[in-house]
Amino acid sequence: MIEVILGCIVLVALIAIVFILYHNKFRISIVKMEEAENNIDLFLQRKLDLLKRAKQVIIKELKLEDFLEQLDSDRINDLNHFELNDLLKKSYNELFKILDDNEKLFKSESLTHIIEDLNTNEIDLVAAIKFYNDTVVTFNQLIVTFPSNIIRLFFGYRKKEFYNHEKREIYEILKDN
Repeated sequence: MIEVILGCIVLVALIAIVFILYHNKFRISIVKMEEAENNIDLFLQRKLDLLKRAKQVIIKELKLEDFLEQLDSDRINDLNHFELNDLLKKSYNELFKILDDNEKLFKSESLTHIIEDLNTNEIDLVAAIKFYNDTVVTFNQLIVTFPSNIIRLFFGYRKKEFYNHEKREIYEILKDN
């Protein structure tokens, strides 16, 4: 009788330990994703500010009227991280297209400094997005694998989205295996 009670206690203790370990893995992934989201937000805001500064210089130098108008939209404040990243990526590419077409812009020292800051910020943003995506892969793997998928049910965890399609495709491949 005592052996059965001790066996039940050991079994319950093992289940509790597994539950706690996997719950902690979820919590660690969530903290990492929140940290990455905060960093991404900072880099996106910096990129927006730098693009607006570059826009002013280019409009002044080239006497353009409709360059990067999407940066001045009131709608920009309502965008989530994914949408803002896409908008800023398009604006960034548009800026460099104008720079390629007008080499005289590189004579502007202020624009050159802005471009250097933009490039540095872009490197940091890409690194933050990579960190976020890598953490999302781990989190999403926990959601679909046993026994962590049972813990997901208790806490209502849902799959997270990636910043680019490359990671989404990798995750789908991993999920199928």
